[in-house]
Amino acid sequence: MPQIIEFPERHYVGARATITMTTFGLIADRIGEIVGRLAGLGVPIAGAPFLRYESIDMPGDRLVVQAGVPVATPVAGEGDLFAAVLPAGRYATLSHHGHPDQLAGAIESLLKWAGEQELKWDMTEHDGTEHWGCRLELYNTDPRVEPDPHNWDTDLQFRLA
Repeated sequence: MPQIIEFPERHYVGARATITMTTFGLIADRIGEIVGRLAGLGVPIAGAPFLRYESIDMPGDRLVVQAGVPVATPVAGEGDLFAAVLPAGRYATLSHHGHPDQLAGAIESLLKWAGEQELKWDMTEHDGTEHWGCRLELYNTDPRVEPDPHNWDTDLQFRLA
């Protein structure tokens, strides 16, 4: 069941890419690289790695997505990796257990629930492209510990206006 949770600002190290629905690996695979860089610097991870959707143009099959890894305190960026902050605020959240390919149904459920509650997203639409203030998929399961994606846990966190 969806919930509304108030989150503080959260620091992270991220990478950004413009992708299509078939090239998600170009950004999702960066999570391991970011985790490795942080480990090399001795910086502990402060939460689940995530994908942050900046813009979504489904008819044009064009998405701008960040891969991010939370850290407790700011860490300097290097190369195309950058330091940033997830904005504080109220987020509609939903947990999903199962294969990431099944996330579309969970997302639809969260969007439908928010509509029924008359909630407004931190999102604007321009020429068919959604621009999100903060739309997250947090990956709570370490695939090195649980290799079966059918047993993975993912949290959706979409910021409310």
